[in-house]
Amino acid sequence: MDEVRPEEEARPAVREPNARPARGYEAPSAVRPESARPVRAGEARPAPRAETARPVVQRASVRGQILDALRTALVAGELAPGEVYSAPALGERFGVSATPVREAMQQLALEGAVEVVPNRGFRVVERGTRELAELAEIRGLIEVPVMLRLARTVPAARWAELRPLAEATVRAASSGCRATYAESDRTFHRAVLALAGNAQLVRIADDLHRRAQWPLVGGPVSRGRADLVADAAEHTALLDALIAEDLAVVQALVQEHFTGAS
Repeated sequence: MDEVRPEEEARPAVREPNARPARGYEAPSAVRPESARPVRAGEARPAPRAETARPVVQRASVRGQILDALRTALVAGELAPGEVYSAPALGERFGVSATPVREAMQQLALEGAVEVVPNRGFRVVERGTRELAELAEIRGLIEVPVMLRLARTVPAARWAELRPLAEATVRAASSGCRATYAESDRTFHRAVLALAGNAQLVRIADDLHRRAQWPLVGGPVSRGRADLVADAAEHTALLDALIAEDLAVVQALVQEHFTGAS
């Protein structure tokens, strides 16, 4: 009888690298998703799982839209000075809940447009001609020196790029809509002041400009179309003088523009 050597008895079976696995053998693999599993004969493939995206409620966006709508209503005179408006009533008007309206009105309170009336809502602040004149004076102190400095340093080609914005104010004025003109007017002034490269200056000047556009108590709901057209015409005339580098005309137009704003 042949002798069995110890090393042969303990040696494990070794499969050659290129050898085919035995029938019925399946190599281990990662768990496959249900959709990747082979479909057997007569079996229906399962429908893929639909991944439903949860809607993201952008509360800040709603608040911003309501804030813009309220500012437009203020400029247009739809929110009358001295009147009290509740957040639920305004929310029903805009088709939203009272929460974003209340948040937007609180922002307007910080800007000085309305004041909080406990347990009632918000009262639109009553403004007189003196406050409007004070705002015009402050705007002139800020914007006139900046515009005169820019008139000496900004090349004519750069001023020409603002022509579409000036023409947009003319079209807005021709529509006779005070709210539309107010937005285009501020857009033009922001673009001019932005050439100074001072973001804080632009922000402060724009806030003063917006406050100056609110209607006066006891005054007309809005300036007439002719007044808006005349105001917009000063924008195009100012650009003409800036492009021509006529500093004397620029100074006269800028000072007249803010004097007329009061």
